[in-house]
Amino acid sequence: MTPDPRRPPAPHHYAELVRRELATDLGSAGDVTTDVTVPAGTRGTGRFVARREGRVCGLDVALSVFDELRGAVRDAVHVEVQAGDGDDVETGGVIARVEGSARLLLSGERTALNLLGHLSGVATVTRDLVRLVADAGPAVVTCTRKTTPGLRALEKYAVRVGGGVNHRFGLHDAVLIKDNHREMAGGVAPAVVAARAALGHLVKLEAEVDTLPQLAEALDAGVDAVLLDNMTVEQLRQAVEMARGRATTEASGGITSQSIQAVAATGVDVISVGWITHSAPAFDVSLDLTLSPPS
Repeated sequence: MTPDPRRPPAPHHYAELVRRELATDLGSAGDVTTDVTVPAGTRGTGRFVARREGRVCGLDVALSVFDELRGAVRDAVHVEVQAGDGDDVETGGVIARVEGSARLLLSGERTALNLLGHLSGVATVTRDLVRLVADAGPAVVTCTRKTTPGLRALEKYAVRVGGGVNHRFGLHDAVLIKDNHREMAGGVAPAVVAARAALGHLVKLEAEVDTLPQLAEALDAGVDAVLLDNMTVEQLRQAVEMARGRATTEASGGITSQSIQAVAATGVDVISVGWITHSAPAFDVSLDLTLSPPS
């Protein structure tokens, strides 16, 4: 059975991040505003509300903020999910309802919204790019290693929720010869030959090229995939023809929402976009709180 690409990361992937973000917000004194304005024992009901249309991602991560704070007030937050990860919501749509200690909800509000807003933003822009290329060619949209420090696993998850695919997670899980490797090795062919000699038969080899002559050199040296960096649309068309049946083609560099359809129409197999993780606009979501009725 193929695993669900939208399955949320296990809690151990983000628990330390949540603790660190809460520690940054609460410091050594805690939530001083809430402590002096909200009586202990006050209960609140809240709604996570989308302020614009988009795709939800990171709800489990955001809600774990309240679990992390639970010990301080010895109270659980009751949750009713309306739209989970991978669901699209309209402006004004309710993503989830929460009920519990008002102090707990207020103290965790910003950390939860930061996480939910950022990850939903990544998922939303990825979704939009995937839709743009759907009818333009065979290409899939992928992210890169240009991720926010500390958030790589979550941002790559958000890309999958948006319908994209993941590039390598780090330097440890794939061989990609970049321009600086090429320079230090003395050229495309020497770098590819050296890498190929050291790799096992199950390991694929990708090389970045900037020109069509470099592409020809990489193909002759036996690469499995080529990263076509900052090429024009016409150069990409020529590159796809040169590499057909010989290597997977990946377009990268300066790709925007306005240019991605033309890039996809060249027939490239993969389009990698760094900004969908490190510069995705935050999804606008709020937590609207009201006093819970007396029990």
